[in-house]
Amino acid sequence: MQRVRFAGAWLWGILTRPAATLSLAFLTLGGFVGGVLFWGAFNTALEVTNTESFCISCHEMEANVYQEMTRTVHYSNRSGVRASCPDCHVPHEWTDKIARKMQASKEVWGHIFGTIDTRRKFLDERLRLAQHEWARLKANDSLECRNCHSAVAMDLSRQAPRAAEIHTRYLLSGAATCIDCHKGIAHELPNMEGVDPGWLMPPELRSTGAASLSSIDILESRVRTAHQSRMTWD
Repeated sequence: MQRVRFAGAWLWGILTRPAATLSLAFLTLGGFVGGVLFWGAFNTALEVTNTESFCISCHEMEANVYQEMTRTVHYSNRSGVRASCPDCHVPHEWTDKIARKMQASKEVWGHIFGTIDTRRKFLDERLRLAQHEWARLKANDSLECRNCHSAVAMDLSRQAPRAAEIHTRYLLSGAATCIDCHKGIAHELPNMEGVDPGWLMPPELRSTGAASLSSIDILESRVRTAHQSRMTWD
C-alpha cells in the first residue's frame, strides 16, 4: 500500500510540474499518443461522411437523386454489385478524397438555408447541378468512374460491335472520357435541349436500318422520347 501511495505521489508530481521540467521523452510520448487519437477520430469521422446512409440523410438527396439511382443498373443488376453514392462521387485516393470533401462542404450551407428544399427547386436547378458535375468528371478524366471501370480490363469482344468500336476509337485513345457519353447513367437527365448529350456519335458509326439497332440506338430513341414527353408536360 505504501508503494502504491509513493508511486501515485511521484506520478502526480510529474504531471503537476511546469512543462519545462518534463522530460523530452515524456513530451514525445504524449504527442505521439495525442496524434494517434486525433488521427483515429478524424479518419473515423471522414469514413462516416463517406457512407451512403450519410449522403441520403438530407431530404434533398434522399427524395430526389437517390430515388432515381435505385431504378438504374448501378443499384440492382444480375451480378449483385451495387455502387453507392460515394463510389461515384468521391475519389478513393486520400488526397483527392480530402479535396472533394472540402468542395462538398458548401452543400451543408445549402441544406441549412434550404437552397433546394423542394422538388420544384431541385428541378429548376437540375441542369446547373448536372453541368457542374459533368464538368468536374470531365476535368478529372472520370476518376470516380475508373474506380470500378478500367478501360484496359474491358473485354471488347463481349460488347456490341458499335460500342466496341466507339470505345476503341475514343476511350482507349484518350480522345474522350466516360462522362462524355454516359451522362444520365445513374440519374435522370435534365432537359437537354441545346446541350450536347455526348452520345451523338459520328455519322459513319450510326446505324441506318432498324435491323442494325444496337443498345445505344435504343438508348438514344428512349431518351429523345422522354425529353419530348417532358417538354410537352412542361
